[in-house]
Formats: sequence, C-alpha cells, structure tokens
Amino acid sequence: MDKVQEILTKLETADNTTKNQLENELVNIGTEVVPVLVEQLQVAKGVKRGVVAMTLIRIGSSAISYLKQAADKNEDFKWVAKYLVNEIECTCAA
Repeated sequence: MDKVQEILTKLETADNTTKNQLENELVNIGTEVVPVLVEQLQVAKGVKRGVVAMTLIRIGSSAISYLKQAADKNEDFKWVAKYLVNEIECTCAA
C-alpha cells in the first residue's frame, strides 16, 4: 500500500492532468485500495477528497460495504457514504 500512500500524497499538489492520471492509477489498483480510500475520504480535504470519492464511484459496488461500515462508525460521514452508495448503484445500473 506504499504506492497508494504515494499517490494520495501527490494528490495534495496535483494539477488537473496529474490528478486525472493519479485517479486512474488508483482505479487500476482495484478493490484492494477501497479500505484505504474510505478511511481517507473521512479526513481528506479539497481536491484529494474529490479524487478519492470519484475513485470509489469508479471502482463500484465493491466499495459499498466499506462505505456503509464507515458510516455506521462515523455519524458525520453518513451523508457522504449515502451519497456515494447512491452514485455507485446508479452507475452500476446504467
């Protein structure tokens, strides 16, 4: 997971082109990155948070259970998790 941490650190100062490349790298890692991303989503700010959220949506249904578990433990995160789960379910159905 060192690669994931490296990508997340780069996101803090990334321009749009780099941001898109880093998002694609996270998506390509696949489902194993989901727990780390859900954890990061609860603390990240700005561009980093947006990329983490979009990555979870792109990874899809395998992120849903992790989002729901995090929401159960963090009251302030519930609305974020609910929103992302809805986005994932709509994306999967399309």
